[in-house]
Amino acid sequence: MVITEIFKSIQGEGTRAGLPCVFVRLTGCNLRCTWCDTAYAFYGGAKMELAEIVSRVRSLAGATEHSPGDNAPQISLVEITGGEPLLQPETPELMRQLLDLGFTVMLETSGERALAGLPREVIKIVDVKCPDSGEPGTFRPENLEALTPDDEIKFVITSRRDYEFAREFTAQHRLLERVRDVLFSPVFADPAGTWPALNPRQLAEWILADGLPVRLGLQLHKFIWDPATKGV
Repeated sequence: MVITEIFKSIQGEGTRAGLPCVFVRLTGCNLRCTWCDTAYAFYGGAKMELAEIVSRVRSLAGATEHSPGDNAPQISLVEITGGEPLLQPETPELMRQLLDLGFTVMLETSGERALAGLPREVIKIVDVKCPDSGEPGTFRPENLEALTPDDEIKFVITSRRDYEFAREFTAQHRLLERVRDVLFSPVFADPAGTWPALNPRQLAEWILADGLPVRLGLQLHKFIWDPATKGV
């Protein structure tokens, strides 16, 4: 597999925000969102064998070399992210091996790749692209049937148009009945000034005005560390 980075940090997004987590960031993405904050993962990376990746995750998680049932890792949460991790055919097997070791495994994906056939226990965080992402219409409708009550749907929102799209998509596909949480996340400003932020207060006010039972998602790691910092 081609890996951009493997690191330990605080989970910054979703319903598990704030929990310690080991991240495996795979290299490569077939989308080019206007607000992408991980463009450094588009190219490069280092080739690693599955065994190397699993060993590195276990080391960062504080696991021992003994039976996983008797020696649970200090950090049990692992997120597979990118880029788009499902571009690499070995990703499902990596997730299966981590699950077998007792980890809770999360997958961050755009929903442009097929989700059917992934290990049932994997928690899928699916980022449906809004119009102003520059990649609208890339979500596969058939992936709705692959969602489970443990999964999450995320919309990164940059404008009122994005908000209205996310609101209507959520209602049309009855997402609140399909998944654990629907997340509306305001885009964080690019430190280089390439794109502006959406004020979280503005998004919160839209949600409250419409009475939407969705979760406002903020990227905690960007408040803890400099937004341009890698490996956190």
